[in-house]
Amino acid sequence: MGVEESLRYDPRGLVPAVVQHALTGEVLMLGFMNAEAVAKTLETGLVHFFSRSRNELWQKGETSGNRLALRGMVADCDGDALLVLAVPQGPTCHTGEASCFHRPVYGQGWVPVPAFLGLLRMIRARQEQAPEGSYTARLLASPDEALKKLVEEAGEVVLAARGQGPERLVQELADLLYHLAVVLVAEGVPVEAVNRELEARGLGGRP
Repeated sequence: MGVEESLRYDPRGLVPAVVQHALTGEVLMLGFMNAEAVAKTLETGLVHFFSRSRNELWQKGETSGNRLALRGMVADCDGDALLVLAVPQGPTCHTGEASCFHRPVYGQGWVPVPAFLGLLRMIRARQEQAPEGSYTARLLASPDEALKKLVEEAGEVVLAARGQGPERLVQELADLLYHLAVVLVAEGVPVEAVNRELEARGLGGRP
């Protein structure tokens, strides 16, 4: 029995599917899947849904290009709902927002983006805009200088770890991660590739 047959569908043959960003944890959207949509998602690696209004199967981003690349799929304890882990290729919401859940009703309605991923976004923006006077833009324009700074900051971390105290060590580690992020962007290495390498080494899963 395939995964799609083991789920408990409602009388219309559907299960709700919550899509979560596989890297940031942000909830992106809620859709509905039938057995065919589940099978198609697993087969293609691109998230598919069943449209209740059009009464047809559809691939998210088929027309807009803002597809959802599948990274995982988990059923809840009763098998009547799905959590789909995916990496979005552009904004998920048709309004242009990153997530369909962008209208707060009470409190904070989203998962904050981890600082390192937010840092990568900022560096990519500096790469695209190249604002005058930006230290980040200067490093991006000079990969050799960026690499030199990365080595320099690694040395500062070593020195801080050898007697300069935990506060100083945290500061130097932050400097090192910043310069590492600059090198990632400058060299065109997506963080997803690093994640895959860690997973391949058995370092990306649960303990």
